[in-house]
Amino acid sequence: MHLELLAVQRRVQVRIPLPSFTLSAQIVERHQAEARPLLHFEDIPLEPTDLRLVVRQTVDIMRRFGALEDADHQKVQTLERDTALMDIVGQWYRAGAEKHTAAPVGTGSHVEHQPADNGALDQVLTLAIRPFLSRCAEVLQQRAELAIWSHAHCPLCGGEPDLSVITPAAERHLICGRCTFRWKFDPLTCPYCHNSDRSKITSFATPDGQYRVYACNACKRYLKAYDGRRATRPVMPVVDSVATLPLDAAAMQRGYSG
Repeated sequence: MHLELLAVQRRVQVRIPLPSFTLSAQIVERHQAEARPLLHFEDIPLEPTDLRLVVRQTVDIMRRFGALEDADHQKVQTLERDTALMDIVGQWYRAGAEKHTAAPVGTGSHVEHQPADNGALDQVLTLAIRPFLSRCAEVLQQRAELAIWSHAHCPLCGGEPDLSVITPAAERHLICGRCTFRWKFDPLTCPYCHNSDRSKITSFATPDGQYRVYACNACKRYLKAYDGRRATRPVMPVVDSVATLPLDAAAMQRGYSG
């Protein structure tokens, strides 16, 4: 399933133009102070036809592999045909970007069609918008101004980390689950509850040490890590997320959640 979803995202991503951004040290400093992500929904290079295509194919793949219940499948399937799709996706995106700060993210008028508080819908939209957000991340990833970002949520879209990488210098970089942007974060602070008591952080690794799990006993959440100190290739978020599915199972068996 993950490989088919990746193929869909890649087919669309190569057609998405690279967006342009106005970014300066002063802008980043202001957003850092407010803990406010940088990317407005209106800046995402979303093409409605491509978005509908990704939503439709994502729903079909998830249903075929049993990742969507019948009721959720019927509910989410109507999304692709909804004339207010862009408004629905916009409100969903802003809700995710705003949850870490009271400051409004982006602009746009109020619309009547609001996305339901639905786990299946959230999963579908996260997957469907990823190729568009990843193009934005490509542009901003190397910008030196973003090195000052110190928050646990993504500086670009406000998403939570889905994976991390330990660099050869033993730094930890978090990887956003929405846009795949990477940023530096304290190696032994929980990015979910900000617990920094190391006696409450548990870790375990695969036999070869290539992958690790850091689990917090304060909030009972965990984050997987690709150990770049002993790697022969760079981290590949989608590939490594699939390769570490057994670690997800092991963490959940121990009572942690992702």
